[in-house]
Amino acid sequence: MRITGDYHTHTIYSHGKGTIRENVESAIEKGLKEIAICDHGPRHMGFGVKRYNFQKMRNEIDALNKEYKDINILLGVESNIVSYDGDIDVDDEIIKLIDILLVGFHFGAVPKSLGDAYKMFVLNYLGKFFKGIAMKARRLNTQAVINAINRYDIDLITHPGAKVDIDTRELAKAASKRGTALEINASHGFLTVEYIKIAAEEDVKFMINSDAHRPEDIGKVEKGIRRALEANLNIDRIINATN
Repeated sequence: MRITGDYHTHTIYSHGKGTIRENVESAIEKGLKEIAICDHGPRHMGFGVKRYNFQKMRNEIDALNKEYKDINILLGVESNIVSYDGDIDVDDEIIKLIDILLVGFHFGAVPKSLGDAYKMFVLNYLGKFFKGIAMKARRLNTQAVINAINRYDIDLITHPGAKVDIDTRELAKAASKRGTALEINASHGFLTVEYIKIAAEEDVKFMINSDAHRPEDIGKVEKGIRRALEANLNIDRIINATN
């Protein structure tokens, strides 16, 4: 199995170590045909892309696409779920500038309300100690992601299960209906082999990405490929894979 595109990479515009150009040049060296620059959404504390930088990134990527003919460069964002109604931290103005929309849970994101903060931080923390609370948090987390999928045209849910507990089957069902892929993240270890097997029982697609924060880690997806193989996932289910 070979990955043709890495659709989850970070740069200095959030908390990556390389520039967009450095990520692109690394992707070319690795033989990739596509790369997406997907830095964190604006409400991610300390790491979120400043709103005014999205246009700057768009211009930079447009120029690089003219310069490099052997790779396609996409501008995206790894947006944060900021409410349990499914709100994310990018608006229509930003969505119009990007080519690919990634969404995930991050504890560094500023919630929309105190109620959302309670569900995100308090319930998920207490769930580590109390089974009943854990089940409630899992149900709420799952519904929050499903709400986001139903409200936005999301291309990919990043590392589902890595930050908060979710019901993978219910997530996969909702993602399948909307054409949203689930990520097998080579850095975070999610989806796990067990989660992949459960999700694969539904008609959902997958992507294997590096979540690279350094140019040299672009395309480093071996751990993700290994989990996909261990789960006996058919290559036809993986959007960015080929034999």
